[in-house]
Amino acid sequence: MRDNAILPEYQTDLAAGFDFYAAIDEPITIPVKGTAIIPTGLAVEIPAGFEMQIRARSGLAFKNDVVLISGVGTIDADYRGEMMTKLINHGSEDFTVEPSMRIAQGIVARHETIEWEEVNELADTDRGTGGLGSTGTK
Repeated sequence: MRDNAILPEYQTDLAAGFDFYAAIDEPITIPVKGTAIIPTGLAVEIPAGFEMQIRARSGLAFKNDVVLISGVGTIDADYRGEMMTKLINHGSEDFTVEPSMRIAQGIVARHETIEWEEVNELADTDRGTGGLGSTGTK
């Protein structure tokens, strides 16, 4: 853990996600349509069978059009390096990330590991091969 790292925190009692903070010493400005890698200063050990999802903070996205470039990132249970975020500024003005600013949120989720099997046919369903929009609008 870096000296300037802040442990993630839930902001309310019923929050699903916890916030990650920018572990930077100086502000970093993200130009319009530009990106920047912002460190969290943290490394984690996640139990087998779980993943940590890194997501955009809705406040940054809604107010400033700043999101994670990957949409949602996954930290696997066997990763031991520092967690970083790569933010992109979709806004119309430069955006400055300040030291200790909340930059992303995380959720720890259980997942299953499956074994793949090649088959020649799939079971029929009402939807079948209907693609995007095939279930209608409601």
